[in-house]
Amino acid sequence: MKCWIGIDLGSTTTKSVILDESGRAVGRGITNSRSNYETACNVARIEALADARLGLCAAALPPSTADGALVGDVRAAFLADLQREFRLAWHLARLRGLWAHIERETPAVEKYFSGVRLGGVLAALYQALVAEAPSLFAPGAAKRSDFFRDTATSRYHALATGRAKAAGVPFEALMAAFDKAIIKAENEESDFGIETGASEAAQRALAKAPLSAAARGTVLSAMRRALGEPFEVVASVGTGYGRATLPFPKEQIRSEILCHGLGAHAMFPRTRTVLDIGGQDTKAIQVDEQGLVTGFQMNDRCAAGCGRYLGYIADEMNLGLHELGPLAQQSTRPVKINSTCTVFAGAEIRDRLTLGQRREDILAGLHRAVILRAMSLLARSGGIKDEFTFTGGVAKNVTAVQVLEKLVRENYGERRMNVSADSIYTGALGAALFAQRPSLASQKQELVA
Repeated sequence: MKCWIGIDLGSTTTKSVILDESGRAVGRGITNSRSNYETACNVARIEALADARLGLCAAALPPSTADGALVGDVRAAFLADLQREFRLAWHLARLRGLWAHIERETPAVEKYFSGVRLGGVLAALYQALVAEAPSLFAPGAAKRSDFFRDTATSRYHALATGRAKAAGVPFEALMAAFDKAIIKAENEESDFGIETGASEAAQRALAKAPLSAAARGTVLSAMRRALGEPFEVVASVGTGYGRATLPFPKEQIRSEILCHGLGAHAMFPRTRTVLDIGGQDTKAIQVDEQGLVTGFQMNDRCAAGCGRYLGYIADEMNLGLHELGPLAQQSTRPVKINSTCTVFAGAEIRDRLTLGQRREDILAGLHRAVILRAMSLLARSGGIKDEFTFTGGVAKNVTAVQVLEKLVRENYGERRMNVSADSIYTGALGAALFAQRPSLASQKQELVA
């Protein structure tokens, strides 16, 4: 299958999108950005290829089996199980990689902690992580982070807290072994055997489906054919905060402004104004009916009011980034925040907590302060036209979305505001579309000739 890839190397996350020949996004990948930008780029690409491979498996399913069993709710349940099993297989493969690094780091940690023996406790921790992994991907499981590092760190920390005391070993020693290992594991570019993993995931999902033996054979054969189809990457384009470090030729690099404008237009063709709040910057963009940028404003180099600012706040309050929005929803008396400077925010938050103000009210005020900064950029870029699209990681924050909707209505009246569940991939989608444009132009020339 011919495909085109877009990479958005952001300051906090790196995203990848794969397009097929029809221009449809068939694969998406996301990972933490890291000091080794080339690794982040490759990991995001591998994740997108894995996602595309899973999509091929789903598309290969016959409309129905001979006995008509793979239809309706049964089909939907099977596809959901297939995705969960595939993600579980990948998670377990990463745990194996993490454990290999923990074993290598253990002797140095034991020596540092005066010869304490950690081997047995660490092995038990690893087995516990493996044993609980299926529950993380079970139907109805609680929302978790998109990133392996976040999930692994959270679960390891929780398990290590109790086991350290029971085994009589320092908790700090267990965490030291993990901290050293996770950095190295995160920088590995393993594809964990995508084809093998998908095949095994398909067999496990099939085992749970109420199908006849003949129907199972038909489905498995179809998916194996899909797994054998090669990907031919025709072209790639990179964008994002770290785009200058991407291992791409200069002609395969595009600005974030152009990519977010085109990506938002592709997702919502009537878009005329785009607001992107990323990890390191905020962009207000005006586009025409073709998705071409006609004007923009961008914040200065300070990360105030961006995703990284919210991440700092989460750290100050010992919360996960995904918890900020829901917690702010519980506010009854939002607090006015005077500073959105990352440097001074921590001190102001501590002062307000000391005064007895609730976390929920502080967070509500922080969200409003962030969006007010964005509104200023929008005004300077030319205002908000109908339709208006909100993109970037902060668009996944429910409170940020609600505050933005309210302020837009107050200042500009009713506007159609688009927020996609895939908004974080907007820049990568735009980059993939730029990668595909030369091929589309060549096809048009051939048709004319």
